[in-house]
Amino acid sequence: MHDTEPQSAGGKVLWHFLMSLDGFVAGPGHEMDWMAGFSVRPGLHREYIDTTGAVLGGRDGWDVVNNSRPYGGAWQGPIFVLTHHPDDATPADDVTFLSCGPAEAVRIGLEAAGGKNLEVFSPTIGRQLLELGLIDEIDLHIAPILLGEGIRLYDNPGGAPIRLHRLGEDDPMSVVNVRYRPTTAKIPAGTPRAAH
Repeated sequence: MHDTEPQSAGGKVLWHFLMSLDGFVAGPGHEMDWMAGFSVRPGLHREYIDTTGAVLGGRDGWDVVNNSRPYGGAWQGPIFVLTHHPDDATPADDVTFLSCGPAEAVRIGLEAAGGKNLEVFSPTIGRQLLELGLIDEIDLHIAPILLGEGIRLYDNPGGAPIRLHRLGEDDPMSVVNVRYRPTTAKIPAGTPRAAH
């Protein structure tokens, strides 16, 4: 099963990640090297590059990717990093460090996006925005890998479950079926990443 429909620029707040089958969007310490070696349908990255007007992320992730641009540098635009400590952040071109609530960060990001989508690249901020009702769409690319540990997409122990409706023409409550076989193949060093 591939994506249900091409991504469009509709001024959405889009929580977007490549995710491992066991629910991690980064390895321990926000490590991202595991993303190498996966393929996506032709044109998918271009859709996101063309429909993204701004990016909102968190400080922990930013401190790891520092100065790295989304989509291998093919996307250019404003990046907003939400942080409690903007004074000790390392400045970078087109990056604004915000010290405000997540709802205000979304308002600022959507304004800067100019009618295109605001992509949220932070599990913590995404969870907060979901709780505030400010996420329009969750867009995941599930990679055939089990990490076993790292940063989860949604980590909310003790919180109530949140039901989702799958987009597309099928039953929005149907489960998604995936089938994999284990492999012993190693990911070659220097293989490009599949997503942001």
